[in-house]
Amino acid sequence: MSGTLYVVATPIGNLEDMTYRAVRILEEAALVAAEDTRHSRKLLNHYGISTPLISYHEHNEESRSSQLIDKLKAGESIALISDAGTPCIADPGYRLVSRCRQEGVMVAAVPGPSAVITALSISGLPTDAFRFVGFLPAKTHGRCQYLEQIKDEQQTIVCYEAPHRLVACLEDIARVCGTDRLIAIARELTKRHEELFSGRVDEALDYFSRSPVKGEIVILLGAAQEKLPEGTVAEALVRLRNETDLSWKDIVKQVAKEFGVPGSDVYKESLALRSLM
Repeated sequence: MSGTLYVVATPIGNLEDMTYRAVRILEEAALVAAEDTRHSRKLLNHYGISTPLISYHEHNEESRSSQLIDKLKAGESIALISDAGTPCIADPGYRLVSRCRQEGVMVAAVPGPSAVITALSISGLPTDAFRFVGFLPAKTHGRCQYLEQIKDEQQTIVCYEAPHRLVACLEDIARVCGTDRLIAIARELTKRHEELFSGRVDEALDYFSRSPVKGEIVILLGAAQEKLPEGTVAEALVRLRNETDLSWKDIVKQVAKEFGVPGSDVYKESLALRSLM
């Protein structure tokens, strides 16, 4: 039988956030595949774990995957970790998981810290629906183009950002999404200098422009305000009747949904219009 690839979450800052199960799996695994072995060795040393480390990152993932798959098929179990948080979230670990699925190798999650969920939980922004978009494009042109695509989202948008690009990113968000959009910015989560800014985009831009920004950053952009349909219910009924082949029943349903009013009210409006046609 093949071994198991364990996807092991590790602390995003505070080393005390390691779970008992994560420590046990890292101790019992034949090998730990880590994004940065020097960084991960500090974590393993903290818990007295002597399991051998091997590098697995975006620059060697293709060749390293084959090596790891061979070991797994030979019956060895491997723990996959990232520099911080849950592996495979905005990092190349998902490619190894995908190959394991294709090759019939068992994959098991060892859940724990995640910067995305941690930031959401303390942001004060709605969490019933959110969209994680990884890192925004690094250059202004690409970033603005991407923001144009997501600016009208009716859910919280979550992304990572490098500290040296935060101010430029906020300038682009202000330009594309508006200065009065609600935003939360989490910095250095679970670490000594943890900070959570919450306010409008223009306030965030003013605050973070005062001095150089350091640490790991999570940006949470509040949902766009829902756009109200233009014109009146009667105008919408006439427009759909003239521009589509929809039945009156379907037209009434669509207009009621667009305007957020009872279907019975729209139906009465449609009857009045039909009597004039």
